[in-house]
Amino acid sequence: MTKTVALLGTLDSKGGEYAFLKARIEALGAKTLVIDAGVLGAPPFQPDISAAEVAKAGGGDLETLVARRDRGEAVALMARGAAAVAVSLVAEGRIDAIIAMGGGGGTSIAAAAMQALPVGFPKLIVSTLVSGDVGPIVGVKDILVMPSIVDIAGINRLSSQILANAAGAIVGMAGVERVKQAEEKPLVAATMFGVTTPCVTKARAVLEQAGYEVLVFHATGTGGRTMEELIRAGFFAGVLDITTTELADELVGGILSAGPRRLEAAGEKGIPQVVSAGALDMVNFGAPETIPTKFADRTFYSHNPLVTLMRTTAEENATLGATIAQKLNRATGPTVFMIPKKGVSSIDMEGKPFHDPAADAALFEALKQNFASNVLLVELDTDINDEAFATEAARLLIKAMDARPK
Repeated sequence: MTKTVALLGTLDSKGGEYAFLKARIEALGAKTLVIDAGVLGAPPFQPDISAAEVAKAGGGDLETLVARRDRGEAVALMARGAAAVAVSLVAEGRIDAIIAMGGGGGTSIAAAAMQALPVGFPKLIVSTLVSGDVGPIVGVKDILVMPSIVDIAGINRLSSQILANAAGAIVGMAGVERVKQAEEKPLVAATMFGVTTPCVTKARAVLEQAGYEVLVFHATGTGGRTMEELIRAGFFAGVLDITTTELADELVGGILSAGPRRLEAAGEKGIPQVVSAGALDMVNFGAPETIPTKFADRTFYSHNPLVTLMRTTAEENATLGATIAQKLNRATGPTVFMIPKKGVSSIDMEGKPFHDPAADAALFEALKQNFASNVLLVELDTDINDEAFATEAARLLIKAMDARPK
């Protein structure tokens, strides 16, 4: 069956480039569906979905938008409209992939549309912004971002090859059939860091032996945000949130925060969760020269040349304990918190660089003082990476999931 690729863009300013991309995609055997999100003038060729339709989908009127001449308002409205249109096209099965190109405005419109689409649906943006932080473009979705190298301002010897490559990439992705598993097993989300890997690896093996499929998220900010979104989308039967380190970065100002809503989705959905204090002994920064000077007297550990870890203090840990308790106390489903009394990471154990019994004690005491009766508190006289701790974490989650009505 011939695949259909949606081309989303501002045809008034990039019409020639989109005509070229459209021709390249169709030459590769795919159909195209063009969505115009431009507000500066008439497009050079007729799109399948007009700018007026996109504006209406965003809750506005194109003529009014053009008359106001407010670029910020226009981009915001067309981004909302493009997202609504894209979601509708995917839901109706009319497109198999989506591609866009642009500078700041075009990229922001495309990003809004693609971030609204499901994980696994092929998405590609050719952008002038790729040399910088692509986090705002990608969000927590699997958006492929390709540097445009030169500005998207006409077809030349460089842009023509880059756009041809982009056409090949999106047509190729559109043609990839959904990977089917031999058996659809219930999904479990788990969080992991390098310093909690042994724990999660062992727990994962126990869960898989019990018939669950485990998706592991790296607790680097994006990982936590992605997991929270997928939990809210109903993907998981349970959550093994061993590594809550992103909360420390959110509190102290590290570079791997997952935002203020971390550790809330499972509780909101009523999904069984087993949570621990993995890597709450650390805040993440980049290379040493990037660390704010206000932290000059703190304890640091070089994880690698690009990542420097800073030990959390007793005061910070007490705040973290209270914050975790406040979040989990609102949970509407089975919730367990596990305390590893001999260390929350592989460098927090006795004899290791971040071993600080007083700081850990402040964390554990704050947790115990603030948890409500709906949270089952389990303390083990092990470190977090001990096999006994990992096995018990998996057992408790399996017990909670198995007790739920099927």
